[in-house]
Amino acid sequence: MKSNYEVIIQGGHIVLPHGVEKMDIGINEGVIVAIEPQLIPDGDTTIYDATDLVVMPGAIDAHVHFNEPGLDSWEGFETGSASLAVGGITTYIDMPLNGVPPTTTMRGWEMKGARAKGHSYVDYAFWGGLVQDNLEELAPLADAGAAGFKAFMSEPGGEGEEIFTRANDQTLIKGMERIAEIGGVLALHAESDEMTSALSYAKQSRGHVSARDYLDSRPPEAEIEAVQRALVYAKETGCPLHFVHISTRRAVELIQTAKIDGLDVTVETCPHYLVLTEEDVLELGAIAKCAPPLRNLIEQEQLWEAIEDEQIDLIASDHSPCLPSMKETDNFFEIWGGIAGAQSTLLLMLDEGYVKRGIPLTTMARLLSANPAKRFGLAGTKGEIQIGKDADFAIIDFNQGYVLTEQDIRYRHPQSPYMNRSFSCRIKGTFSRGILVYNDVTGLIEQKPGRFIAAGVRTTLASKGGDRYA
Repeated sequence: MKSNYEVIIQGGHIVLPHGVEKMDIGINEGVIVAIEPQLIPDGDTTIYDATDLVVMPGAIDAHVHFNEPGLDSWEGFETGSASLAVGGITTYIDMPLNGVPPTTTMRGWEMKGARAKGHSYVDYAFWGGLVQDNLEELAPLADAGAAGFKAFMSEPGGEGEEIFTRANDQTLIKGMERIAEIGGVLALHAESDEMTSALSYAKQSRGHVSARDYLDSRPPEAEIEAVQRALVYAKETGCPLHFVHISTRRAVELIQTAKIDGLDVTVETCPHYLVLTEEDVLELGAIAKCAPPLRNLIEQEQLWEAIEDEQIDLIASDHSPCLPSMKETDNFFEIWGGIAGAQSTLLLMLDEGYVKRGIPLTTMARLLSANPAKRFGLAGTKGEIQIGKDADFAIIDFNQGYVLTEQDIRYRHPQSPYMNRSFSCRIKGTFSRGILVYNDVTGLIEQKPGRFIAAGVRTTLASKGGDRYA
């Protein structure tokens, strides 16, 4: 078919919602306008040769902490989004905590938006936050385009005069009632503060402050209890729930049962729970500390089984960087708990999920792109390779791998538990709205064309099958 296309992605194996097909993609004004076996360019068309490459929908990372305003010395929109672009992630949703102020008010929202504008390589959305005494802010934040609201069932910690605080049960119930009224979704960090605080105190009061002691202070039971309690509140209030960074199969099963029973609930896990274990915490130390903590190999394998059983809805990085000095202390409880890993999310999941375990590319695309777009109101323009949607792509070479080195890392601070890891595939290029923002030869472009995307209609997710690319 001949027409006037500004860009054609030519000859690639395209990961479409229904399967993988060798197709050309035509792009005009940043939008997909044609998907055909062969598109004929004219003299003004830019051609990207994707022969022998796989073209996936750009990944959507629904869980990053870029820490602006106020804490860009930890990470910022420019460095954070650069790492995503290099990693094939074309949209992200920035969490409301660790900014000063946090995004729990319209003041915080406006300050965050001002900091992001013109400083992001790829498109972005924002979470609002639920904390004590901000119920009146929830509707304005939703009207401004918040993808949802984040709350903690355990103390999150933080710095500055204005910090993000734990939502007690009363705050949770009142907040969930309000969020249900305005048609939002609540994202929950589900760990029992009562349990983790008591165990942490017991350990530290006896001088037991090792990595092993920290792991033992946040057992699977703390996650499971919090999930059970939150599901009771969701049933009572009718509030849609999204559980972030779930680390245990039992919690996944509880959420799956609630979904079958009719609750509007989804579950996310993270690459670090799927490729690292508690043994890595003991070996790597502070760089592998997170909450909930990494689990044992049995839990990890059960999470992969849950993915294969289509009981996990999406995968996100929970990229939570900090100053290097915040990882330096002999008391493991005092170390900042966060893993910096967003740049590696897509490749980790393709390497471990598709290459090693044979999970279809269509399944990986749903977990990393389509499902987060649908759940958080971005599916009007994002999440799938379809005519009319934004031309957001990750170009993957499964014939050439690489080793992640410090020079490759684009975070503000080159910290990663995946340093020196060998990958069996690599990102050849990343397109954001038809713009080649990264390629592996020339690197990142100078411009930062990323735009704010307001959340729209959210979708209750259903599981689907997929075809394997051969």
